[in-house]
Amino acid sequence: MVMSPELDRATVLGDEAAARGHLARICFKTGPPTLTGVELEWTVHDAADPTRPVDRERLREALGRHGPVTLDPTSPAHELRHGGTVTVEPGGQVEISAPPRPSVAALVCATQADIDELRALLDAAGLVLGDTGMDPWRPPRPVVDTPRYRAMRRVFDRRGPAGRAMMYSTAGLQVCLDAGEPDQLAQRWAAAHAVGPPLLAAFATADRHAGRPTGWVSARMAAWLAIDPARTRPVWSPAHADRDPVTAWTGYVLAAPLLCVRGDGPDWTPPEGVTFAGWLAGALPHPPTTDDLEYHVSTLFPPVRPRGYLELRYLDAQPGREWTVPSAVLAALFAEPSTTRDALAAASPVADRWHAAARRGLAERPLATAAATLFDLALTALPALDLPAGIHDQTHRAIRRHRAAAERGHR
Repeated sequence: MVMSPELDRATVLGDEAAARGHLARICFKTGPPTLTGVELEWTVHDAADPTRPVDRERLREALGRHGPVTLDPTSPAHELRHGGTVTVEPGGQVEISAPPRPSVAALVCATQADIDELRALLDAAGLVLGDTGMDPWRPPRPVVDTPRYRAMRRVFDRRGPAGRAMMYSTAGLQVCLDAGEPDQLAQRWAAAHAVGPPLLAAFATADRHAGRPTGWVSARMAAWLAIDPARTRPVWSPAHADRDPVTAWTGYVLAAPLLCVRGDGPDWTPPEGVTFAGWLAGALPHPPTTDDLEYHVSTLFPPVRPRGYLELRYLDAQPGREWTVPSAVLAALFAEPSTTRDALAAASPVADRWHAAARRGLAERPLATAAATLFDLALTALPALDLPAGIHDQTHRAIRRHRAAAERGHR
């Protein structure tokens, strides 16, 4: 994963051309695709009573020196033993951001060790990690409150309850892949989007929330899609498949309304309807900087977000060690250009069925058909990941299990 060079983050952006140029430099770092990363998020529950709220102080004590400064301003925020960084989301969800690794085997071993360390910290405090993408027991409830989170809540509340459900009740699995060489970028960008609906359907775990069925196989994705299309809809779609990724993304960023405007006080709520393009045009008293632009990008949540690498954000949290399965599937599908091309071809007919995937999952026959084909491609490409024999066999069996489920849905 090619990282951005140091930039002057205080540079004032004078116009849209300057903003587009900055986004092009930082959001698509091309080069040989060698690294894979993951970010894993879980709801956190009392081990004896999962319906019981878990407050900020209990989380702070459990995480100790690994807790983020949003939870405890005095925390040293130490990494876990294998480099994972712990953060806590507004509803008390705990997240590990794992450093990218040059092999999937190294990623799996190091990240699982960090997960085990996190589980031990929580276990000592009588807490456990959830197994699904949506809190199945408790209604949305704030745990961590910051100016950013308050502004988000106020803006999302303008459109209904989905924002609070997303902020306080959801947990996802993000897989991070290199953007690839310049001549690979368009294909990898399109494929990262296209395989989203069938893989979302195949790995959905969020059918219950607050003690009841939701009517969705992934209520987590349903919440994301309902927040604000200007910041959560996919950037790529089959209808605009010929659009250059950089052009598509920069247009998306500039057209999105502001979610936060940082300041010295506690209220970062922006004026309603002001986009970043509007800010550049003078809608706010002071002009934006490159740092403001990068912060704005952090408030956009499409299913695939370019951050120098490609951040695939559409998977629900998985139970136990199952996080390794969709991670390996995606790594296998993007291991070779020919496999990525075949995955794009298989998924393109259902590439715009995000709502159907979240609502019906593999019961939607075209999604099940595409998922089965993607699993076949992943099984064929799996040896290219050069996994140790034990991990390879476990992963192979798990992919075959998911492929069988997709086949049942296909029928």
